[in-house]
Amino acid sequence: QVQLVESGGGLVQAGGSLRLSCAASGSIFGINFMRWYRQAPGKQRELVAAITSGGTTTYVDSVKGRFTISRDNAKNTVYLQMNSLKPEDTAVFYCNFNGFGPTPFDYWGQGTQVTVSS
Repeated sequence: QVQLVESGGGLVQAGGSLRLSCAASGSIFGINFMRWYRQAPGKQRELVAAITSGGTTTYVDSVKGRFTISRDNAKNTVYLQMNSLKPEDTAVFYCNFNGFGPTPFDYWGQGTQVTVSS
């Protein structure tokens, strides 16, 4: 069993910054993909950023240049540094890990609220 615990959400003014973290624990041999998704009220969940085990990153166009995803493989942790936040970034952010232990796994974090005020 693998558990993901997120932290770092909160309320911030437009232009401010937040740093999200998501740490995995349990029977983990390796994590291939670490991803951050977000879901705003009334909207579908969207992929925000992803990072491979080798460090290759991808971002949705709306956050390029403002958000940075990184990972610490020794700690099985992914981070999302969010700068120049906008009200339209307001959403619940979820981490998602795809990896393998005794068996392959795909797990989600519990979600953390990010609210950006104008």
